[in-house]
Amino acid sequence: MSNFVANDSTAQTEKFNNWHSLSRDEIFQKLKSRPTGLTEEEAAARLIQSGPNNLRPQKHESLWEKLLEEIREPMILLLLGTGILYSVWGELSDALTIFAVIFTLIGLEIYNERRAEKAIAALGKLAEPTAPVLRNGHYQEIKIEAIGPGDVILLQAGRRVPADARLIESFSLALEEAALTGEALPVEKEATAILPETTSLAERSNLVFAGSSVSRGRGRAIVYATGGATELARIAALARGVRPPRTPLQIAMRELTRLLVGVALGFSVLVPLLGWLVGGQPLQQMILVGLSLAFATIPEEMPILITLVLALGGYRLSRRRAIVKRLRAVESLGAITVIATDKTGTLTQNRMQVSQIYPESQQAALLEVGVLCNEAIQQNQDYVGDALEVALLRAALAAGLNPEALRQKYSLVEEFSFDNQRKRMSSVYAWADGRLWVVAKGAPEAILPLCALPETEREAKLAKAAEMAGQGWRILALASAVKPAQSKLSQEVAEQNLNFIGLVAFSDPPRSEAAPAIAACRSAGIRPIMITGDHPLTARKIAAEVGLDVSQAIITGPELDKLSEEALSQTVQRVSIFARTTPEHKLRIVQALSAQGERVAVTGDGINDAPALAAADVGVAMGQSGTDVAREAADIVLADDNFATLVAAVAEGRVLFANLKKAVRYYLACKVALIGVMLLPTLLGVPVPFAPIQIILLELFMDLAASATFIAEPAEKNLMNRPPHDPKIPFMDKFMISSIFMSAAGLLAAVAGAYLITWYNSGNLAQAQTVAFVTWLLGHVLLALNMRSEQENLFRLGLFSNKLMLIWGGAAVLFLLVATFLPFAQSALKTTNLSLNEWLLSVAAALLGTFWLEVRKLLLY
Repeated sequence: MSNFVANDSTAQTEKFNNWHSLSRDEIFQKLKSRPTGLTEEEAAARLIQSGPNNLRPQKHESLWEKLLEEIREPMILLLLGTGILYSVWGELSDALTIFAVIFTLIGLEIYNERRAEKAIAALGKLAEPTAPVLRNGHYQEIKIEAIGPGDVILLQAGRRVPADARLIESFSLALEEAALTGEALPVEKEATAILPETTSLAERSNLVFAGSSVSRGRGRAIVYATGGATELARIAALARGVRPPRTPLQIAMRELTRLLVGVALGFSVLVPLLGWLVGGQPLQQMILVGLSLAFATIPEEMPILITLVLALGGYRLSRRRAIVKRLRAVESLGAITVIATDKTGTLTQNRMQVSQIYPESQQAALLEVGVLCNEAIQQNQDYVGDALEVALLRAALAAGLNPEALRQKYSLVEEFSFDNQRKRMSSVYAWADGRLWVVAKGAPEAILPLCALPETEREAKLAKAAEMAGQGWRILALASAVKPAQSKLSQEVAEQNLNFIGLVAFSDPPRSEAAPAIAACRSAGIRPIMITGDHPLTARKIAAEVGLDVSQAIITGPELDKLSEEALSQTVQRVSIFARTTPEHKLRIVQALSAQGERVAVTGDGINDAPALAAADVGVAMGQSGTDVAREAADIVLADDNFATLVAAVAEGRVLFANLKKAVRYYLACKVALIGVMLLPTLLGVPVPFAPIQIILLELFMDLAASATFIAEPAEKNLMNRPPHDPKIPFMDKFMISSIFMSAAGLLAAVAGAYLITWYNSGNLAQAQTVAFVTWLLGHVLLALNMRSEQENLFRLGLFSNKLMLIWGGAAVLFLLVATFLPFAQSALKTTNLSLNEWLLSVAAALLGTFWLEVRKLLLY
C-alpha cells in the first residue's frame, strides 16, 4: 500500500475526484483500506507519501526580494538617481532627506504586503489539535497532522472534520457547512447515498469536508484527501492566486507620474540651460538650481500624500467600526458601483427563528411538542444543538413556556432519533397513569402519512406546507398520540395513527439594519446584489425583505456553468440574486462585473467567500462571525458585522476620495506655478526668483504639509445622494486639469509679477528674491483656502471649518516672519529686510492672484 498516493498531496484529487459516486465497497477498494481502519505501519507509510495533514504555506518572498522588487519601480529608481546627484552637487542634508523619503515609502509597501500573507496561515486555525481515528480496529485520538488517506475517522457532534472524507456510516448526521458552501442550515448527510458524478459540491450528502463541523448525530468516514488536496485548501489557493485590480487612483497616478517626471526633468534642464546661455548666470549655480527645481517639481511626495490621506481615512473608518487592512480600499470605497453581498450572516442574523405557526390556535400544543421532541440542550443561558430545535426552544421560552420545567414534568421512555431516510424523529414519554405519550416532528411529507387523516385533508395539509415552503421557509410538521400502557413500544407502533397538530415555519431573519442600508446604497447610485450558496427560494425571500431587486429570475450555480462569458456579462447586468453558488461562481461573477468597468465591493464571512473577497476592488469581511480566512482575504473588516457600517464606510470613502482629489489638484497647481515662476524670468534674461535653499523650503511647505491639510476637509452637501464616480472617467479629467492651470496661473502671475516689479525697480537680487519668497508663501496659503471646493465659496464653507488648514496657514506665516526678520534666518535662507511698500506689494499680489477664484465661484455657482 505504500504506492497509494504520489508525493504531492494534490495528486490525491487529481487522480480521482468523484468519491461521491462510489459505493462503500468501491471506496474501500479504491483507497486500499478496510472498515477496521489502517494499521500503524500502513498509516506511517502513507503519511510519508501524502505529507502531513495541514495546509501547506505558500512560498514567501524574503525581505530582501521584496526590497529589490520595490526598488525596481521606475519612480523609486529616478528618486535614487536624484538623491545621488544631490549628494555630489548639492547639500548632503538634502540628499539624506530624499533617501529618507524613498525608504519610508518602501517600508510602508512591504509592511502592507506582509500583512496580506497571513491569509493562508489563518486557515490552520480551523483545525483541532487531535481527532478520533480507527487504527488496528480501535479508536484512538491522534494529531490531525498524522491523518492520511485511507484512515477511518469518527464524526461526533460538536467536533470539526479534520479532512475530506467519504461517509461509510451515519446516524442522524448533520454538518454545519455555512463557511464552506454558504448553506445557512445544517446539511443532512447520508452514508448510503450514491450520487451522480455531476452532483454539485453543496449537494454531495455522502461527503464531509475539512473545516466543517458536526451539528448533530454521529458517523464514520474514510479519508480521501488531506492537507493541500482538500476543498478548504483549494479555495485558499483560489484566493491566493487572485490579484486585486488596480484602483482608479493607482492607474491615474502611474500615468500622471510618468508625465510629470518627463515634464519636471525637461524644465529642470531647460531652466538652468537658458539661465546660463541667455541670462549669463554661473554654470554651477544653474546646475544646483536645476537639481533643486527637479527636487521641487518631481512628484516624489505624491505617494506620501496619498498614503497620508488614505491612512487618515483608515483611522476615521476604524472609529466607525470598519477596520481597514489595505489602504487602497479607502480610495476604492468612494468609487464603488456594485456591492455583491453574501446572505447568511451578512444580510441575515445566521440565527434560525420560528416565523409562522399553522394553525395559530395550536401554538401552545405545537411548542410543547417542539420542546419535548427535541435534542438541543441548555448551555450558558442559551441553547445549543440543531438550529431548528434551538429555534423551537427559544420560541417556547418567548411564549411563556419553561422548556426545562416541561422536560422534567414527563419521564422519557424511548427516543427514535432523526435520520435522513425517515426525515423525522419521535420521543415517547410516560404519563402518571401508565399510558405513553408519543410526540413526533419531521418533514411534512414524512409526518402526514402517519397521521389519522382523511386523504383530502392530508393533501390539503401538504399543499399548505408546500405554500409555506414556497416563501423560502423551512417547514416542520408536528404530531402526537396517546398509546396504551405497555412495557415496550417499537418505533413502528409508536409512529402509527398520530394526531396531526400543525406546521411550524422557520427562517433566518434579516438584520434590522439591512433594509435601510440597501436603500441607502440605491440612493447613492450603488447597485446591491446577493450571491449565496443557499436555496433559491430562501434567497428570494430574504432579498425581498431587505429590498433587493427580485423582478428578475434567480440564477443558480449550475445555470451559471452553462453560460458563456458573453452571456454571463449580460446576465450580471440584470440579475441581482444568485443562489446555490460555489466559490468559483462567486469569483466568476465578480470578475465579469469588473470586466465591464464596474467597481465591486464584496461582503462575506465564510471560507467560500475568500476568492471573491480577494478579487474585488474592496473585499469586506465580517469581524465577529467571519472566518479567519475571510478576514485575512478582505481589505476591510466590519468589527460589528453590521451591513449598515459598510454604507457608512462608503460615505467616508467618498469624502476621502473628494478630499484626495482636492489635495492632488492643489499639489499639482503649485508644481505648475513653480515651473512657470522659474521659466518666465529666465526667458526674459533675468535671474531666477528663488535661491536653491528657498526652493527646497518651498517644497516642504508647498507640497506635503500644505496638501495634507485637505484630509480634514468636511464633506460637501448631498454627497450620498450623488452617483458614484464613473470608473471610466479618468482621475485627471478635463475639469480638474483646467482647474489646475487656472489656479496655477493666478499664483504664477502674483509671484512673477511681484518679483519682476521689484527686480526692474531695484536691481537688487536678494530684495527681489525675498519679495518672490514672501509672495509665494502667502499666495500658496491663500490658494489652499480657495481650492477647498470647486463650487462652494469660502464663506459658505466656513473659514473655520477646516481647523487643520488654518493651523498650517498660521505656521507658514510665522515661518515667513522668522525668515524675513531674524538675521540668522536671513543669512541661512538668503533673504533680506523688506520695505513697507514691498510688503504691501507681496500681500496685494498674493490676494489678487488667488481670491479671483472666489469671485469666479460667486458668478458661476
